Amino acid sequence: MINSSIVKHRKVFLTGGAGALGSHLLKAMKEFEVLAPDIEKLNIGNKEDVHLYFARNNFDAIIHCAAAARLGECDRNPIVAIESNIIGTANLVIETIHKEQQIGNSIRFIHISTDGVYSGIRGQYSEDDATIPYTKYGWTKLGAETNIRLLTDFCIIRTRFFDPENIKFSESATDIYTSKIPIGELVEAILYLLESSFTGVINIGGKRISDFAMNRIYKPEIKPCLAEDILNEVSFKLHRDVSMDVSLWEKMKINEL
Repeated sequence: MINSSIVKHRKVFLTGGAGALGSHLLKAMKEFEVLAPDIEKLNIGNKEDVHLYFARNNFDAIIHCAAAARLGECDRNPIVAIESNIIGTANLVIETIHKEQQIGNSIRFIHISTDGVYSGIRGQYSEDDATIPYTKYGWTKLGAETNIRLLTDFCIIRTRFFDPENIKFSESATDIYTSKIPIGELVEAILYLLESSFTGVINIGGKRISDFAMNRIYKPEIKPCLAEDILNEVSFKLHRDVSMDVSLWEKMKINEL
């Protein structure tokens, strides 16, 4: 957890505070003053809403978690994903640039992206590998990343996380591989990177592991299945291996220790 004596960004604007990741961040950010408006107070897809929110509030940093993230819904209705993930992010970036010009300082921007920007075929993707998403969701998240890169003080986190206390399914594939990590570990990484001077893209995750092997650690009764079994039940494409090279993150943690 972040040591309060080194906290630089004390006032943080958090999007997606009602979501799984956002709610976990809120619980962990006791040393911060956090602005976390719900969608009733701020619709990031509405340019005027975002403009007024930035005009009425001041903050040192932004953690952008809000997104249309359900693969099936994004596949069936890509317009909603575009409005939230691309247009919503662009609205935030535009107003961040305006705000920085107004106050004469940079605003730290942490953007939560996805391992879904990679093609999901061979695995062990590094931050410099080609980004060719395999889903409509992935394409909209890649579109969001292109907006973030126009900022000066940003960190794009490519990741996949899960809640060990809320694994809802009863079966998991033995032939689908990721570098996914428990949500608590991602929260700690976000708070570290919030205070870090690192700028750019970073993969945050663990070692390559099958979905079944990882989920069985936290839900021993879970049953094995194959990717083909899942494909028969969903309308969108599935990756086979979207594991990431997380050596940059590992080196960062070693240097901190």
